[in-house]
Amino acid sequence: MPADLSPHREIVHTELMLDSWRIVEMDNSPETTAPNVLTIGHSDHPIEHFLNLLRTSSVEVVVDTRSYPYSNFAPQYDQQPFKEALAKSNLQYLYLGRELGGRPDGEQYYDAEGRVLYNRVADSDIFRQGLTRLESGIRKFRVALLCAEENPAQCHRRLLISRVLIKRGIAVDHIRGDGRLQSEAELAREVGQNDDQLLLFQEAEAPEWKSIPSVLRKKRQGNSSAY
Repeated sequence: MPADLSPHREIVHTELMLDSWRIVEMDNSPETTAPNVLTIGHSDHPIEHFLNLLRTSSVEVVVDTRSYPYSNFAPQYDQQPFKEALAKSNLQYLYLGRELGGRPDGEQYYDAEGRVLYNRVADSDIFRQGLTRLESGIRKFRVALLCAEENPAQCHRRLLISRVLIKRGIAVDHIRGDGRLQSEAELAREVGQNDDQLLLFQEAEAPEWKSIPSVLRKKRQGNSSAY
């Protein structure tokens, strides 16, 4: 029985999920001149609506950045059925939640209130390894980073991953649930960030760089895919 179909719903980590990504990386497609990445949150969308959002934005590869690739409220986004739905639509799937997820393993990544210390995560070897792998795909293919929240404003896919990518010269746009493609600059204005705050965001040097809500880790049965 495949690992991700076991009764305990064990997470299939990156090492077991790389075959399709290796195929992608072996492709001889030229790098794009202006690297760009998309982000998307599955929310509780019907799976066909979600797939249409991906098609509309010409996504080729979905990179799952959830620490726990399951949903308590939308089981169509549990890892195995979700992978199958993507495959039927000729979309590639890669799980990088262990490297880039919003709930990293290790007490050193959390403050006393349970908020994730993003500066420590970004400096970790495992995050850097995941980011290197991600950048390799971004520069050749249309990639969407997946997490749970429809609104990326407070999601780690924006506050952590996108922030580091922007510093590295990669543009970020967000696929919204209504089909809009929203640039990071537009989203920042929407949430009330001024130009100075945007500069700090781009430099990834702002103080108190941590998750906005507490992300206290729970036992497996209580985990959410929200991060």
